[in-house]
Amino acid sequence: MTLQEAAVQADALALAGSERELADLRAKWGDDLESAARSADFRERAVAFRAIGQFRWRQKEELLRRGLDDESPAARGSALLSLELLSRDHPSTVNSVRSLLHNLATVDGNAAVRRLAIVCLRNGSPQRETIVLLDGLAEDDEAEPELRNAAAKVSQTLKRKPKPQAKK
Repeated sequence: MTLQEAAVQADALALAGSERELADLRAKWGDDLESAARSADFRERAVAFRAIGQFRWRQKEELLRRGLDDESPAARGSALLSLELLSRDHPSTVNSVRSLLHNLATVDGNAAVRRLAIVCLRNGSPQRETIVLLDGLAEDDEAEPELRNAAAKVSQTLKRKPKPQAKK
């Protein structure tokens, strides 16, 4: 079985709520995943970064951060897909890499990576600077239509989210 096949199996186990079997699979594939994430081959790194999300492996979030800085758009995109999956119920996952996501959304050379970064921002807290950035992208006449639409939709979603309460 390959790492990619194990990741698909892990995703199915996670969706089925089979925590014990998922933990066993993580234990078996942990070293292979770490090795693939450090591979010279961008395809292996992309599979590894995508597998982190499929394994629901929160302990590997720092490895995902490295994936966001990868030279390969495929690896960055895979890291973003995993980040989006892991952050659905945990806004702190996005909040901890917000500045990297802002950078990817605005200056990355790959349009798909830019859109994925915008989609990830949807799962974070509704921070003012994120909403302002997204509104700016949505109004940028030089940006591609898909990017503008994604930015507008995520901005509207964030504006509808309740604001975090100030701590007393």
